[in-house]
Amino acid sequence: MGPFPIRFSRGRFSALFVAFLALLLSACASNNFPPAPDKVAAADYHYIIGPGDTLHITVWQNPDLSSTVQVRPDGRISAPLVSGMLAAGLTADQLAAEIKSHVAKYVRDPVVTVVVSDFHGALSQQVSIVGAAAKPQSLPYRDKMTLLDAMIAAGGLSPYASGNDAVLIRAGKSYSIRLDGLLRRGNMADNVPLLPGDTIVIPQGWF
Repeated sequence: MGPFPIRFSRGRFSALFVAFLALLLSACASNNFPPAPDKVAAADYHYIIGPGDTLHITVWQNPDLSSTVQVRPDGRISAPLVSGMLAAGLTADQLAAEIKSHVAKYVRDPVVTVVVSDFHGALSQQVSIVGAAAKPQSLPYRDKMTLLDAMIAAGGLSPYASGNDAVLIRAGKSYSIRLDGLLRRGNMADNVPLLPGDTIVIPQGWF
C-alpha cells in the first residue's frame, strides 16, 4: 500500500485515515453503502485557484505588466502593480477583474487575462484516492471527471486491493463503488461521475 499524499492537511488526513482503517477492518465483506449516483446535477464548472497554482497574467499591449507567477501558500500573488493580492478562492475571470481594477489606476482601459497552469487547487477542488491504489494521490478536479479518469491517474488498483469494497465519500456521505467491475472487467456501468471534493477509499483484502 503506497504512502498517503503529503498535501493533505493534518485534520483531513486524520479523518481520511480513520475512515480508511474502518474500511480495512471490514474488507472481507461487501459494504452496505448505497451505490454511487450515476448522474450528478449539471452545472457550469469553474476552477477555483488554489495555493501552488501557476498563473499566466497578460495585460494586453503591456508586456512589462504581464507575468507568470505562482500562488503562494497564503493564497496571495505578487505581480507588476499588484502586491499581495489574494488569488486563492477566485476563478481566473474573477482574479482578472481584480487585477484590472488595480492596473486601471495606471493604464487606461486595460485588458487583463489570467490562465491557470500546473494546477494544484484547494482541497475542495480535488479528488483524493487513498488506500490500495497503485499510486494514492490527490488530483485537481476537472470538468466531467469520472471514476475511471481518477483511477487511471492513480495507476489502477494494487494487486491486493478489494476493489468492489471501495467507497466514495462525498459531502459526508458514503457510497459503494465497484472498482473490480470497472477496471478488471471493463463494466462501464460502474464508471460514475465525480464531483470536486470527492474521496475514493480503497480497502485491502485480507484473503
